Amino acid sequence: MDRLELARVLKSARARIAPREVGLTAGPRRRVTGLRREEVALLAGVSVEYIVRLEQGRGPRPSTQVLKALTQALRLEPDERDQVFRLAGSTPPLAGWIEMSIRPSVLRLLQRLTDLPTVVLSAKGDVLAQNPMACGLLGDLSRWPEGRRNIIWQRILGTGHARVTFTPEEETTWTQQSVGLLRTALSRYPHDPELGSLIKELTTGSERFRSMWEEGRSTVHRSMRKTIDHPEVGRLVLDCDTLLLPDTDQSMIVYSAAAGTREASALDVLRVIGTERMSALP
Repeated sequence: MDRLELARVLKSARARIAPREVGLTAGPRRRVTGLRREEVALLAGVSVEYIVRLEQGRGPRPSTQVLKALTQALRLEPDERDQVFRLAGSTPPLAGWIEMSIRPSVLRLLQRLTDLPTVVLSAKGDVLAQNPMACGLLGDLSRWPEGRRNIIWQRILGTGHARVTFTPEEETTWTQQSVGLLRTALSRYPHDPELGSLIKELTTGSERFRSMWEEGRSTVHRSMRKTIDHPEVGRLVLDCDTLLLPDTDQSMIVYSAAAGTREASALDVLRVIGTERMSALP
């Protein structure tokens, strides 16, 4: 592990990211051009002290999970990500593994979707990014514990995504779609260890999921309407469309409402709420 060079690379990467690139507002009192350490810590799901120690060249050897979270938070390109892994004394992600980095062009698109809640997901349902509107609608999903930022795991085994409510029929359809998503991912990335671990956890921890998995009852993701029970603006019924990014098997989930509806007015309110919450960092 080359601690000093790793520290230099991490500080340099942090300094060149503008807050707006990750859905944050700079604010009038910001003294740094890039991200603060607190902001990187929040995005990566680690402590501020941990970031400080790494940037001072005295941190412990990061785990693979931490390296993935850090390189994702810092929006590193694949070559830069691999460099960070090598400097930390770890093997970079192998070809054939699910891509967890987001292309800069996709991030630019996410930044410009200021009027609609949007979330970017990996091929197996990991939350890779969300814009301020999605933060206002669904809550700050980056606060889910490291290794648990997966909408399927949270819905079936965890407590996250509780604002999205389903009827029994919708729950069945959603679970079938999730089975289909993971089956497709497994066919394309059969050697991805995190995908294998996720499927094992779901089939072991949920009889409902295991039954659907074994029976092959799956379907592809289709656009649908979702009901959100929001603690401040009440129940919202929104259109939910999935936009596929085929070269990485990632997807953008976009929530919208017809103009002139109560839901459209509520989204205007959530635009303010989301910006405030993503700016309220320690």
